[in-house]
Amino acid sequence: MVASKIKIKKVCEWCGQEYYALKVTTRFCCKKCNDQAYKAKMRKTFLDDAEREFKDKTIREPLRKLNEKIYLDVVEAATLLGLSRMSLYKLIYSGKLKASKLSSRLTVIIRADIDAMLNAHPYTRVSITKATATTEIYTVKEIKDKYNVCESWIYKVGREKHIPRIFKMGKTYWSKEHVDKYILKTKADDSITEWYSVPELMEKFNMTITAVYCFASSHQIPKKKHKREVFYSKKHVDIAKGLIEPEKPQYYTMKEAMAKFNMTRDQIYHYSKVFNVLKLKEGKYVKFSKKELDEALEPPKI
Repeated sequence: MVASKIKIKKVCEWCGQEYYALKVTTRFCCKKCNDQAYKAKMRKTFLDDAEREFKDKTIREPLRKLNEKIYLDVVEAATLLGLSRMSLYKLIYSGKLKASKLSSRLTVIIRADIDAMLNAHPYTRVSITKATATTEIYTVKEIKDKYNVCESWIYKVGREKHIPRIFKMGKTYWSKEHVDKYILKTKADDSITEWYSVPELMEKFNMTITAVYCFASSHQIPKKKHKREVFYSKKHVDIAKGLIEPEKPQYYTMKEAMAKFNMTRDQIYHYSKVFNVLKLKEGKYVKFSKKELDEALEPPKI
């Protein structure tokens, strides 16, 4: 571009000083700034090349070697797929990925089985489903009569749990399905027959109402609500207060757990760790809490 006699005011891209240029393409105020900018550019290019070479040696090269292997262990297969070791075990337990267990410490995966798993689960676009209209509904009065709750509780739970509702002619109608599901989830255990009311606890144990609520919360005492009244399990309160001895927990042996849930030894250990099931070790044998293992592995009752 031919220079003109018109001076153009610009800012140097290197030092930030203002200067007058004769061409609009001029970027630097002097040769020194131009040289330093060029050196910085070459230095960055050199560092980028070195970083790329480092990644090739430390990341891509090991992956190329794994791609060439026919038989892989769990760590190698997880590295190849970019997963954690636990995530790979979940794929194996779910049956999506085939694996061969040669010993208690050696699991082998064939490279072809990984390709077969990927080919069997191609990506499909998730179709947007239209929201289904709420057809079965409760009025506020119906919920109050059926479940013995107060009106303020209905609105409070409805807001917190996002229960679908309809406004019509100045009245509020609640989704029957969602209300029933929430009540069933929070329903008190039917095996508990004896209950303390809050005033009874205050009188028997000389506690304030705040102390009662804190005590029940810290000891996770089962409770039920009847309109505005709250009741706590008599058995659990007496155990927490030391008035009666707690029941001894029952345990499954490994053989019993494997037979009941139709699982392998590794699967029982895996799920007991995932769901934090209480374990008891007697000599070289390990037992699992019956109650906690049943809650973790048995399907929910409808």
